Amino acid sequence: MEARKLLDALLIAERLKDATRHCYTTKGRHESVAEHSWMMTLMAFFMRDEFPEADMDKVIRMCIIHDLGEAFTGDIPSFEKTKKDEDLEEELLDSWVKTLPAHYAEEMQALYKEMAERKTLEAKIYKAIDGLEAVVQHNISDLSTWIPREYELNLTYADDKVEFSDYLKVLREEIREDTKKKIEEGR
Repeated sequence: MEARKLLDALLIAERLKDATRHCYTTKGRHESVAEHSWMMTLMAFFMRDEFPEADMDKVIRMCIIHDLGEAFTGDIPSFEKTKKDEDLEEELLDSWVKTLPAHYAEEMQALYKEMAERKTLEAKIYKAIDGLEAVVQHNISDLSTWIPREYELNLTYADDKVEFSDYLKVLREEIREDTKKKIEEGR
Protein backbone atom coordinates (compact mmCIF):
# COMPACT_ATOMS: atom_id res chain seq x y z
CA MET A 1 0.00 0.00 0.00
CA GLU A 2 1.25 3.47 -0.87
CA ALA A 3 2.67 5.22 2.20
CA ARG A 4 0.08 8.04 2.34
CA LYS A 5 -2.84 5.62 1.86
CA LEU A 6 -1.46 3.45 4.66
CA LEU A 7 -1.19 6.42 7.01
CA ASP A 8 -4.71 7.56 6.10
CA ALA A 9 -6.09 4.06 6.79
CA LEU A 10 -4.26 3.85 10.11
CA LEU A 11 -5.65 7.25 11.12
CA ILE A 12 -9.17 5.80 10.83
CA ALA A 13 -8.29 2.46 12.46
CA GLU A 14 -6.59 4.24 15.36
CA ARG A 15 -9.98 5.50 16.47
CA LEU A 16 -10.63 1.99 17.79
CA LYS A 17 -8.02 2.58 20.48
CA ASP A 18 -10.28 5.27 21.96
CA ALA A 19 -13.62 3.62 21.18
CA THR A 20 -14.52 1.98 24.47
CA ARG A 21 -16.63 -1.09 24.95
CA HIS A 22 -18.98 -2.02 27.71
CA CYS A 23 -16.40 -4.49 29.11
CA TYR A 24 -13.75 -3.56 31.63
CA THR A 25 -10.13 -4.63 32.02
CA THR A 26 -8.66 -6.27 35.11
CA LYS A 27 -7.56 -2.89 36.43
CA GLY A 28 -11.04 -1.43 36.08
CA ARG A 29 -10.89 0.73 32.97
CA HIS A 30 -13.10 0.36 29.93
CA GLU A 31 -11.69 -1.97 27.32
CA SER A 32 -11.19 -0.47 23.86
CA VAL A 33 -12.50 -1.97 20.65
CA ALA A 34 -8.87 -2.34 19.52
CA GLU A 35 -8.09 -4.39 22.63
CA HIS A 36 -11.08 -6.64 21.97
CA SER A 37 -9.92 -7.21 18.38
CA TRP A 38 -6.38 -7.90 19.54
CA MET A 39 -7.52 -10.49 22.09
CA MET A 40 -9.70 -12.17 19.45
CA THR A 41 -6.73 -12.31 17.11
CA LEU A 42 -4.59 -13.86 19.83
CA MET A 43 -7.32 -16.42 20.53
CA ALA A 44 -7.38 -17.37 16.82
CA PHE A 45 -3.59 -17.67 16.80
CA PHE A 46 -3.66 -20.07 19.75
CA MET A 47 -6.52 -22.10 18.25
CA ARG A 48 -4.72 -22.89 14.99
CA ASP A 49 -3.95 -26.48 16.00
CA GLU A 50 -7.59 -27.10 16.94
CA PHE A 51 -8.76 -26.36 13.39
CA PRO A 52 -6.19 -27.86 11.00
CA GLU A 53 -8.79 -27.90 8.21
CA ALA A 54 -9.43 -24.14 8.51
CA ASP A 55 -7.50 -21.24 7.03
CA MET A 56 -6.69 -19.69 10.40
CA ASP A 57 -4.76 -16.86 8.77
CA LYS A 58 -8.09 -15.86 7.21
CA VAL A 59 -9.75 -16.12 10.64
CA ILE A 60 -7.05 -13.83 12.03
CA ARG A 61 -7.71 -11.32 9.22
CA MET A 62 -11.43 -11.47 10.04
CA CYS A 63 -10.70 -10.82 13.71
CA ILE A 64 -8.48 -7.86 12.84
CA ILE A 65 -11.04 -6.10 10.64
CA HIS A 66 -14.36 -7.21 12.15
CA ASP A 67 -15.08 -4.07 14.19
CA LEU A 68 -13.57 -1.40 11.92
CA GLY A 69 -17.07 0.01 11.41
CA GLU A 70 -17.01 1.05 15.05
CA ALA A 71 -14.32 3.58 14.13
CA PHE A 72 -17.25 5.55 12.71
CA THR A 73 -20.08 4.72 15.12
CA GLY A 74 -18.40 3.73 18.35
CA ASP A 75 -19.29 0.52 20.12
CA ILE A 76 -22.87 -0.33 20.95
CA PRO A 77 -23.28 -3.41 23.19
CA SER A 78 -24.88 -6.32 21.35
CA PHE A 79 -27.85 -6.29 23.70
CA GLU A 80 -28.59 -2.65 22.75
CA LYS A 81 -27.61 -2.62 19.05
CA THR A 82 -30.54 -2.26 16.66
CA LYS A 83 -30.87 -3.11 12.97
CA LYS A 84 -30.72 0.63 12.28
CA ASP A 85 -27.39 0.84 14.16
CA GLU A 86 -26.03 -2.13 12.23
CA ASP A 87 -27.11 -0.69 8.88
CA LEU A 88 -25.50 2.70 9.62
CA GLU A 89 -22.26 1.06 10.71
CA GLU A 90 -22.21 -1.10 7.59
CA GLU A 91 -22.93 1.88 5.33
CA LEU A 92 -20.17 4.03 6.84
CA LEU A 93 -17.69 1.17 6.79
CA ASP A 94 -18.50 0.29 3.19
CA SER A 95 -18.02 3.92 2.13
CA TRP A 96 -14.60 3.97 3.78
CA VAL A 97 -13.50 0.58 2.44
CA LYS A 98 -14.27 1.79 -1.09
CA THR A 99 -11.66 4.54 -0.64
CA LEU A 100 -8.89 2.00 -0.06
CA PRO A 101 -6.66 0.72 -2.86
CA ALA A 102 -8.64 -1.78 -4.94
CA HIS A 103 -6.75 -4.89 -3.80
CA TYR A 104 -7.45 -4.18 -0.13
CA ALA A 105 -11.00 -2.98 -0.71
CA GLU A 106 -11.84 -6.14 -2.64
CA GLU A 107 -10.29 -8.41 -0.03
CA MET A 108 -12.07 -6.64 2.82
CA GLN A 109 -15.42 -6.64 1.01
CA ALA A 110 -15.07 -10.37 0.36
CA LEU A 111 -14.16 -11.02 4.01
CA TYR A 112 -17.07 -8.92 5.31
CA LYS A 113 -19.48 -10.76 2.99
CA GLU A 114 -18.16 -14.13 4.15
CA MET A 115 -18.35 -13.04 7.79
CA ALA A 116 -21.94 -11.84 7.40
CA GLU A 117 -23.09 -15.02 5.68
CA ARG A 118 -21.38 -17.26 8.27
CA LYS A 119 -21.40 -20.28 5.96
CA THR A 120 -17.69 -21.08 5.87
CA LEU A 121 -15.77 -22.73 8.68
CA GLU A 122 -13.56 -19.66 8.96
CA ALA A 123 -16.52 -17.29 9.36
CA LYS A 124 -18.07 -19.56 11.98
CA ILE A 125 -14.82 -19.70 13.95
CA TYR A 126 -14.40 -15.91 13.79
CA LYS A 127 -17.98 -15.33 15.02
CA ALA A 128 -17.57 -17.81 17.86
CA ILE A 129 -14.33 -16.14 18.93
CA ASP A 130 -16.05 -12.73 18.84
CA GLY A 131 -18.72 -13.89 21.28
CA LEU A 132 -16.39 -15.94 23.46
CA GLU A 133 -13.87 -13.13 23.88
CA ALA A 134 -16.60 -10.91 25.31
CA VAL A 135 -17.55 -13.43 27.99
CA VAL A 136 -13.91 -14.17 28.77
CA GLN A 137 -13.30 -10.44 29.27
CA HIS A 138 -16.33 -10.19 31.56
CA ASN A 139 -14.94 -13.06 33.61
CA ILE A 140 -11.61 -11.25 33.84
CA SER A 141 -13.18 -7.96 34.92
CA ASP A 142 -14.41 -7.19 38.40
CA LEU A 143 -17.95 -8.38 39.09
CA SER A 144 -18.87 -4.87 40.27
CA THR A 145 -18.64 -3.71 36.62
CA TRP A 146 -21.39 -6.09 35.47
CA ILE A 147 -24.92 -4.85 34.94
CA PRO A 148 -27.77 -7.13 36.11
CA ARG A 149 -28.57 -8.61 32.69
CA GLU A 150 -24.95 -9.75 32.27
CA TYR A 151 -25.25 -12.42 34.94
CA GLU A 152 -27.49 -14.41 32.61
CA LEU A 153 -25.80 -13.28 29.41
CA ASN A 154 -22.40 -14.45 30.57
CA LEU A 155 -23.88 -17.90 31.14
CA THR A 156 -25.55 -18.16 27.73
CA TYR A 157 -23.95 -15.68 25.31
CA ALA A 158 -22.35 -17.29 22.23
CA ASP A 159 -23.80 -20.75 22.97
CA ASP A 160 -25.38 -20.76 19.52
CA LYS A 161 -22.13 -19.69 17.87
CA VAL A 162 -20.09 -22.66 19.11
CA GLU A 163 -22.51 -25.47 18.23
CA PHE A 164 -20.60 -26.45 15.08
CA SER A 165 -17.39 -27.36 16.96
CA ASP A 166 -16.73 -29.85 19.75
CA TYR A 167 -13.63 -27.90 20.76
CA LEU A 168 -15.51 -24.60 20.99
CA LYS A 169 -18.33 -26.23 22.96
CA VAL A 170 -15.78 -27.45 25.51
CA LEU A 171 -14.19 -23.99 25.62
CA ARG A 172 -17.62 -22.39 26.10
CA GLU A 173 -18.36 -24.77 28.98
CA GLU A 174 -15.04 -23.89 30.66
CA ILE A 175 -15.90 -20.20 30.32
CA ARG A 176 -19.36 -20.87 31.77
CA GLU A 177 -17.78 -22.63 34.77
CA ASP A 178 -15.53 -19.60 35.30
CA THR A 179 -18.64 -17.39 35.22
CA LYS A 180 -20.47 -19.53 37.78
CA LYS A 181 -17.45 -19.48 40.06
CA LYS A 182 -17.08 -15.70 39.71
CA ILE A 183 -20.76 -15.11 40.50
CA GLU A 184 -20.70 -17.48 43.46
CA GLU A 185 -17.56 -15.90 44.90
CA GLY A 186 -19.06 -12.43 44.40
CA ARG A 187 -22.08 -13.13 46.57
